[in-house]
Amino acid sequence: MKGILITNLGTPDAPTPNAIRVYLKEFLSDIRVVDAPRIIWFFVLKVILAIRPSRVAEGYREVWTEQGSPLLKISQDQQQALQAAFGDTPVALGMRYGNPSIASALDELVAKGCDDITVLPLYPQYSATTTASTFDAIADWSKQQRKLPSLRFIRDYYQSDAWVSALANSVREHWQTQGRGEKLLMSFHGIPQRYCDLGDPYLQQCQASAEALAKALELKPEEWALTFQSRVGREPWLQPYTDETLKSWGANGLKTVDVICPGFSADCLETLEEIQQENAEYFSEAGGESLNYIPALNARPDHIHALKEIIETA
Repeated sequence: MKGILITNLGTPDAPTPNAIRVYLKEFLSDIRVVDAPRIIWFFVLKVILAIRPSRVAEGYREVWTEQGSPLLKISQDQQQALQAAFGDTPVALGMRYGNPSIASALDELVAKGCDDITVLPLYPQYSATTTASTFDAIADWSKQQRKLPSLRFIRDYYQSDAWVSALANSVREHWQTQGRGEKLLMSFHGIPQRYCDLGDPYLQQCQASAEALAKALELKPEEWALTFQSRVGREPWLQPYTDETLKSWGANGLKTVDVICPGFSADCLETLEEIQQENAEYFSEAGGESLNYIPALNARPDHIHALKEIIETA
């Protein structure tokens, strides 16, 4: 019997320092995310877990809803929509960090009799920090199984025409209802430049995604830009940086900007707080007037259609 597992990064169970400390410990202990020597990182992590949860909690409280974490609620909506689309084929949701875990989602599918499982990490672009880490979690689960199901992994889907079409549709709909900014900024989550230098294809896939969207929207080169957000630490991350770009645009007379985040399949802290609030403030303080965030594809029908096509193709 076939089954489908969709996954995403994860979220704390609550917008509290204690819940965030548990989440960050699991996230930052992953060597795929931070590849520093373990002995050194052990002590650095202790300091981070003593200081950072209170700061991060403020951001989560800004975006938390009555239904809980936006990322979890949207991911559940996606799972339910895909379940409706696939009918009798079970669809489960697992998070790389936090709950529901990938292991629990796989257990759920196996308990339903699934012995042929397709895994779709909801990251359009591959990175060892996200997609490969998801496969690590599945491998860890596999070590505990006497009878393994067949497992089929979807590594990325940035080349999916249906996915690009859904992105373009979301931008056009935004322009029709909210008006069009002077530029479209495509902001992707960043990773250390060193990771790409070592062979991670993430940068090239982000560039290909941005170019495909710009082509679908028939944008001229001066009408859009590609940037990277969410950097931490001192080492160089992928550039140009989103915040520095917006500050520069505001200072140089640009008044209205539309921002879309094509690397995020669901809205979360990095889009709702970092882009829609924090970076909007940077742009305004530098002289800009309006930063308009275009929501992630979330559970849009055309997004669900694209994901269904991607899974069926696999």
